[in-house]
Amino acid sequence: MKFLRTHSSFLVIAMAIASQNLSSAQSTEMVAEIEGITEYRLNNGCRVLLFPDQSKPEITVNMTIFVGSRHEGYGETGMAHLLEHLMFKGTPTNRDIPKSMKDRGATNFNGTTWYDRTNYYETLPASDENLEFAIGLEADRLVNSFISGTDLASEMTVVRNEFERGENSPRRVLSQRIMSNAFEWHNYGKSTIGNRADIERVPINRLKNFYSKFYRTDNIMLVVAGRFDVTKALTVIEKHFGALEAPQTAIEPTYTEEPVQDGERVVYLRRVGDVSMVGAGYHIPSASHPDSVAVEVLAQVLSMRPSGRLYKKLVETKLASSATASADSGHDPGMLLCFAEVPPEGDVDKTKDALLATVEEVGQSEISDEEVQRGVAELLKRRDDLMANTSRLAIELSEWAAYGDWRLFFVHRDQLEKVSTSEVKRVAQDYLMSSNRTVGLFIPTKDPVRARIPESPSVEKMVADYKGRAKVAEGEVFDTAPDSVEQRVTRGQLKSGLRFAFLPKKTKAEKVLLTLNLRFGDEKGLNQGRLNDACDVVAELMVRGTKQLSYQQIQDKLRDLKANLSSQSGTGEASFRMECRREDLVAALDVFRQILREPTFPAEEFELIRTQQLTRAEAQKSEPQSLAVEALMRKLMPYEPTDIRYYPTISEQIERLKALQIDDIQKLYTQFFNGQNGELVVVGDFDSAEIQPILEQIFVDWKSPNPYQRIDMSARAKIASESVVIETPDKTNAVFFAGITLPMRDDHPEFEAMFVGNNILGGGALSNRLAVRVRQKEGLSYSVGSQFSAEPLDERATFMTFAIMNPTNRDRVQEAVSEEFARILESGVTGDELDKSKTGLIEQMRLSRGQDSSLAAILQKQLLTGRSMEFVKAREARIQGLTKEMVDKAIKTLVDRKQMITVTAGDFNGKPQADKNAEPSGDSDSK
Repeated sequence: MKFLRTHSSFLVIAMAIASQNLSSAQSTEMVAEIEGITEYRLNNGCRVLLFPDQSKPEITVNMTIFVGSRHEGYGETGMAHLLEHLMFKGTPTNRDIPKSMKDRGATNFNGTTWYDRTNYYETLPASDENLEFAIGLEADRLVNSFISGTDLASEMTVVRNEFERGENSPRRVLSQRIMSNAFEWHNYGKSTIGNRADIERVPINRLKNFYSKFYRTDNIMLVVAGRFDVTKALTVIEKHFGALEAPQTAIEPTYTEEPVQDGERVVYLRRVGDVSMVGAGYHIPSASHPDSVAVEVLAQVLSMRPSGRLYKKLVETKLASSATASADSGHDPGMLLCFAEVPPEGDVDKTKDALLATVEEVGQSEISDEEVQRGVAELLKRRDDLMANTSRLAIELSEWAAYGDWRLFFVHRDQLEKVSTSEVKRVAQDYLMSSNRTVGLFIPTKDPVRARIPESPSVEKMVADYKGRAKVAEGEVFDTAPDSVEQRVTRGQLKSGLRFAFLPKKTKAEKVLLTLNLRFGDEKGLNQGRLNDACDVVAELMVRGTKQLSYQQIQDKLRDLKANLSSQSGTGEASFRMECRREDLVAALDVFRQILREPTFPAEEFELIRTQQLTRAEAQKSEPQSLAVEALMRKLMPYEPTDIRYYPTISEQIERLKALQIDDIQKLYTQFFNGQNGELVVVGDFDSAEIQPILEQIFVDWKSPNPYQRIDMSARAKIASESVVIETPDKTNAVFFAGITLPMRDDHPEFEAMFVGNNILGGGALSNRLAVRVRQKEGLSYSVGSQFSAEPLDERATFMTFAIMNPTNRDRVQEAVSEEFARILESGVTGDELDKSKTGLIEQMRLSRGQDSSLAAILQKQLLTGRSMEFVKAREARIQGLTKEMVDKAIKTLVDRKQMITVTAGDFNGKPQADKNAEPSGDSDSK
């Protein structure tokens, strides 16, 4: 076995040991090792990436098939995506994949399809058993999936419902129209989800042929990441994937090449809606081409907020409420897409002209080093965040493999660090021109200027001798058991009165997370004037400027520190979340201090935020889901308009936002904000003794003239059952919601029984009664399920069920949900359901504590309630001790249809659409 050179002698020794342990597995060859990630190849062509990370108690297995919409032929649009859905219908060995995932406590499992690839992944608690299960499952469904006519009949309508959901989004449809006009021949111009007729009519034999053609060992890459033993993993992979037969003939590569665009193209989209939008697309090189890096930075120069040129020229001048630009390339040349959302009173033509002028002037104007450096810093920060998340990185590497080779991910980083201002200006000149844009009209010109997209380079040559760099810092093996976590936590109170919890631990890439919840005001004080409305804006405006730093300077400092800071606020509460590396924590805390203690609330930034929020609100006025949620919440929270807990309509929200003044926000901050009440949590790689004095100084002497008193949000008296129907014309996707509220907290004796009961009924991914009936068997909805939650301090719990559907299927969906309610009320849960649900939920709870964000949320709630990890331990014990009788009784309380509020929204009075929930044309499989 030939070894690649590396700068780390430790890695050489480790790989040599692995080689000795696997000396008997002659069919496995090591191909390359880059920064702790190793590629192997089996004799049958199967590619394998192993990425060990001991810092989190989980494993992610991702199988990528190198087939996407780019590979589809005539009449096959959407076939790769439809096949992805059928791959969850099981094999003779694994008949119920969603249930198997749920039973093993999978926190995340799914499949996705894009232009160049389809992937299937699952994240499970780390164990040898789960490792073998996940690898064995992917090898099994690679070659043994049913792909039956019966499953196609039901899943086709689910995919069609997913198609209809996308048709409700003006941005998504406009983007697809631009792509389909920009690409005359190449399949990048076709939507991955496919053509409606192809989805509905695809014969099962063509789908089976597609499966056999592309789902084969020499057309996949298997990625295993997380806490596992490399030798064991390779042995298991050899056992399951190595046993699969190698294909006899090679797959024919795609060869369609889009010709050079020879003139501007314009497309108009007219549909019901409330907010106008303009967009433009420009052809750019493939992801593997060296120019793609400069194009990516160019997109940042255009779209970054607040320094981006589109932001400056369109948003700050109020020609647009938002403006974006993104470079979307793949295995083949792609598009740079720009969009601007027009305010309700805006001028679409003026916005379009301004967008095109701004984009196409970049190559003719000066681009500063600062703009380029800022864009590079932002992209590097995103990569830094990705490197710290093993499961996300595992999936990202397979995306680059679809572009040509997974090592391009690191090559791209190196190129990004070296990109120059002159390169960015050159690509702007080369590609951002009117003849290369799609906004067709043929315009004769004497001397046409055309953008010629270069051929993709040889990826094999680019990565042949690439070695990469040293691995990022490893995290520790963290024990998520409640007792172990409790031993690591330090709780206390700052001198200001603010409660804190510290949990230091070694993390991947030395990341540290800080979360802060500030609590302020009382019911009477915040209900004065427009202060309650100011609560919704104040936190976002705090990060827009301080006494020493402008909004741009704040963003630049955070970017330089590779720190992420977000904020949000509502009635009586403001929340902040900051993540950075250990070495930058002190510097990041100084920026955080200025934001908390020295905000200036710039009037111009307030107007921009107001415009953005008004635009979003206007866009919701005709959206079925927004209107349905509004109607349901107003029924479940029946307060008078004068009450601070009143749930306003979308129109009322718009009027309140228009009336809000900058003085209201400044008054809210001055009169009510303080550093005395709230919860501060720090989790990750930090020194408690170093940061506690800094935190003391941030909050010292921060008091408010008005005291804090929590506003009670307990459930009201029983609410009578009611059915609400909302008409939304020209919307091809409809929604269904039903819910009740209960006067109980999350420490109620029946909480765990209700929690488990909901999980069985509708809460467990695709493996629950509602999903099995409505989606899996009848194919009526892409998304269906239920939710149950309870507050820790208020006597308020909420149970809600939901589904999306074609409007013509409304009655069938409601009937199916009602029948499932009746069935579980009559017969209760089964013993097997109960055992699997209890085990799966406890595994999910334990696995979630391996995520710093989830752990911080748990500690924050414990500070609020005065609890400890003993409460978590007791909850797991109570779940484990649940009986069928206890859960059956709880479900009768949850599914109380005498109090259930039901809301449906959609185009129910429009022209009926034929429901094609029948066997597709062509041959079918009787299995």
